[in-house]
Amino acid sequence: MNSSLTRRTLLTLAAAALCGATGLAGAQTPTTPLRVILPVGAGSGVDTIMRSAQVALSKALGGQPVVIENLPGAGGINGTQAVVKAAPDGNTVGVVSNNHAVNPSVFKKMPYDGITDLTPISVIGGSPFVLVVNPEKVPAKNAKELQAFLKAKPEGYNYGSSGNGTIIHLAGEMVMEAAGVEVRHIPYKGMGPMLADIIGGQVEMGVGAVPAVQGHLKAGTLRAIGVMGKQRVASLPDVPTIAEQGFPSVDVEGWFALVGPAKLPATQVKRLHDAIVVAFQDPEVKAAMAKQDNFIDPSTPEAALKFFKSEQERYAKLVKKANVQVE
Repeated sequence: MNSSLTRRTLLTLAAAALCGATGLAGAQTPTTPLRVILPVGAGSGVDTIMRSAQVALSKALGGQPVVIENLPGAGGINGTQAVVKAAPDGNTVGVVSNNHAVNPSVFKKMPYDGITDLTPISVIGGSPFVLVVNPEKVPAKNAKELQAFLKAKPEGYNYGSSGNGTIIHLAGEMVMEAAGVEVRHIPYKGMGPMLADIIGGQVEMGVGAVPAVQGHLKAGTLRAIGVMGKQRVASLPDVPTIAEQGFPSVDVEGWFALVGPAKLPATQVKRLHDAIVVAFQDPEVKAAMAKQDNFIDPSTPEAALKFFKSEQERYAKLVKKANVQVE
């Protein structure tokens, strides 16, 4: 037997085994956290949703830590821009919502292209919106009573939004246009501050995602006037839609989607898409989504791209009709 050949063969086999073990360990124990950027404030509907799924998402990614970071401001542009600028390595993603499709129509200049500068991964699902009022400041209990209340003194009342030109702003404008009243708009930096001021009486009303307002409705610090979409909400069975109260043109609900930086490799897109599907099928996450009245139906990346384009076209018409502009 050739002793040098034997030693060479053993060394080769040992090296191969070591490389295989190292690669396997690296695949099983991801150490770089997945940074999930939310371009909305803490306490918003999307924030509540993603924090409910945070643990399950980490598990679906093989134990990779998931870090959620709130970067609100400018209708979601601040946070989304951070995703655009991130390296396309699969370790930074963002969760965008309706504002992502609204912004190109309300801002004269955008720092990025919402279609080409991002990689769509999945439209995960959606959340119903509801029109709420401060119960001490507004005696109205339904849409018709609110219309009469506002028409009596429209210049004396305000409605809040999560920011100028946001979907919450447009939803409020949709209600006021349908009711035939003009009420002063007060923009905030996020839904959390807006709801706090409605509860505090600084503004009288606003539109919020159901997950963000549920606790306040149960506590009686907010009153629901009507659901903004086409169907009633399971947790609010006695709250009719605005449309069924005589304002059929009011029809809007929230959605949320996972995106990555442009040129994200197909392998990373699949990894993240598959993890989202698994995470939102987790029994605890499904229970949390049902409790928050969210509907979950993750789309393919291809369907997400088509959806983004169609939503941009839809909101462009709404923005033009409402004459909403942001400098």
